Amino acid sequence: MSAFAVDVLIAEDEPILAAVLAQSLQRLWPGLRIVGTAPNGLAAVEQALALRPDILFLDIKMPGQTGLEAAEELAERWDGTQPFPEVVFVTAYDDYALKAFEQAAADYVLKPVSDERLRRTVERLRTRLLARGQAGGDDDGMARLIEQMRALLPLASVPERLTTIRAAVGNVVRMIPVQDVVYFQALDKYVNVATADSEALIRLPLKELMAQLDPAQFCQVSRGSIVNMKHVASASRDELGKLSLALHGRNDRLKVSPLFAHLFRQM
Repeated sequence: MSAFAVDVLIAEDEPILAAVLAQSLQRLWPGLRIVGTAPNGLAAVEQALALRPDILFLDIKMPGQTGLEAAEELAERWDGTQPFPEVVFVTAYDDYALKAFEQAAADYVLKPVSDERLRRTVERLRTRLLARGQAGGDDDGMARLIEQMRALLPLASVPERLTTIRAAVGNVVRMIPVQDVVYFQALDKYVNVATADSEALIRLPLKELMAQLDPAQFCQVSRGSIVNMKHVASASRDELGKLSLALHGRNDRLKVSPLFAHLFRQM
């Protein structure tokens, strides 16, 4: 970010709304530059990696990939020394639900875009961009923001907790107690179930699997991995600052996304 310009990328699947938001931002923030617009979350990630904006406006509901999923993927793929973009989620949720964001100082814009609300977001963004300097993005803040947004999404009925995993190993179906699982890892159309002494495959998507696991025992540590915390031996960073986990009973290490690094801050 230069002293005179701030670069903004807007991800919105409705072109008219994207244009209105861009015009309002440029009116409220002279010197701001709209460097691109993306029609969906997948395009938003690729454009953000190419354009390296200072601020990213992400619509929550987009085809192919939600704003939350796009933010998570971008956080995992972001590299280099430039700070992670400040993220503003664009939502259509009612005011009663958004009160939590005022208390938590989270960034959001409610559809239809209001100049009064957008002006407050602009001031908040100015403050954050000035405060962070060249220190890098706020991974903890980003993680909290995504968790808060998830808390407002409509909830389905809570499924029963899994106690046993039925997984394929060749032509055999194994019955694996959940407490024996060291980690789950997404692999294309399958999820790998890793125990201390073996691996097996299941077809249940990682998102559905996470909903059936005990959150006191299992934690998501990246977009494609869930770890059993009782099997984590230690967490350490490499020379590039990337965090990974050493696991009891296994020689491989599990990579941790920057969004989930705060889970291991005290380890």
